[in-house]
Amino acid sequence: MKTDVVVVGAGLSGLVAARRLLQAGQGVCVVEARDRVGGRTLNADIGDGQVVEIGGQFTGPGQDAIQRVAGEVGVATFATHTSGTHLMELRGRTRRWSGANPRIGPAASLSYLRAQRELDRMAREVDPRTPWQAARAADWDGTTLDAWMRQRMRSESARTLLTMAVRAVWSIEPDEVSLLHILTCINAGHSLERLVRTRDGAQQDRFVGGSQRIAEELARTMPDQLRLGHPVRRIVQDGHHVVVRADRLEVQADRVIVAVPPMVCRDIEFEPAMPVGRQQLLARTPQGTTLKYLAVYDEPYWRAAGLSGQVASDRGPVGAAFDNSPPGGRPGILLGFVVGRHARSLLTLPVAEREQQVLDCFARWFGDRALSPREVLVGSWTEEVWTKGCYAGFHPPGLWTSFGACLRQPHGRVHWAGSETATRWIGFMDGAVTAGERAADEVLTCQAQGVLR
Repeated sequence: MKTDVVVVGAGLSGLVAARRLLQAGQGVCVVEARDRVGGRTLNADIGDGQVVEIGGQFTGPGQDAIQRVAGEVGVATFATHTSGTHLMELRGRTRRWSGANPRIGPAASLSYLRAQRELDRMAREVDPRTPWQAARAADWDGTTLDAWMRQRMRSESARTLLTMAVRAVWSIEPDEVSLLHILTCINAGHSLERLVRTRDGAQQDRFVGGSQRIAEELARTMPDQLRLGHPVRRIVQDGHHVVVRADRLEVQADRVIVAVPPMVCRDIEFEPAMPVGRQQLLARTPQGTTLKYLAVYDEPYWRAAGLSGQVASDRGPVGAAFDNSPPGGRPGILLGFVVGRHARSLLTLPVAEREQQVLDCFARWFGDRALSPREVLVGSWTEEVWTKGCYAGFHPPGLWTSFGACLRQPHGRVHWAGSETATRWIGFMDGAVTAGERAADEVLTCQAQGVLR
């Protein structure tokens, strides 16, 4: 089979890239390992025409790209449920709160807000397109966020709250990530406050019909271009063309866009081999650890008690919870994120014991009725072979300044997409869209100019 461009991966980034290429008149073949489209977005049927999101789901102010694409394919948004009192478990105490910020005591609150402002100020010095060129890049990439927190935040409660925020936003621990990486992501997402918040923040809205519907609608516009169930094993290029070799499929093209997570990309064999810098980048880029639990009840019974369903906890294993009910309010769905070290710990247990520990968390917050859901759905993305971790890849200390310049640099006729390669909303669905469009534009420019990189 021959075409102009092969896109490896039918997640949002790959499908958006394919659409842009098709609109420009290019021949395209999208090759996907799974038997479905959507990548790290996935809907589950819960009956009566309702779905719930097993994968990525939220959007909010400033995420214009994903909202634009959703609008173009007829997918609307609705507000995440936030009405009522929120709960916070912090250092052995459960607090009720409402409004913009939880109350953790004057000194701790001041320490947290000061740290937030300082991180935002530092982030403004980091261009997400070239973090390694920041004036203080070497210093910031040479330390972890945790080390910075211990130096700059005197309040242990404030440090714990910021750790909870980091887990919720990036599904990682502060002691495993480069300070420069966090600053890059903060700038790319406008501010730490916007990344963390629900109302007026990155978790403000959801997509009607579930976020995977965006990918499904994109796929409907290109049925002849999709090849599902064909894991790509090898990509071979010479001065004239590139051949993508997948299970039971071989496609020759002028160029390739690879739009898969870092830990999946490094399992693909490239000939000639990728530059050493990019090999090192992939080898040293882990992905977050996430389990997503959704407990389905006949109704959102917690609302009658004045609770929003939103919880933040340092005790775990569930670190963050939301009311994830459909727009009409029924059935009631509690969403629990188990991330970072809590997820790594939970993954060592049998599946039934994992579920029980999650339901025990829900019961602790919302009463014993939480122990008897009519259904429990689980997204264990670290165990998913074609993902290997969520929400996204992240950079430990030293990676940005050593190999960051290799992140988006094409390898001959091979170009890179995926949310990890974005320069805004890194790791979000919005970043997946802009990365896919950027990669497609690179290909179109090279095609027009007859360039071989």
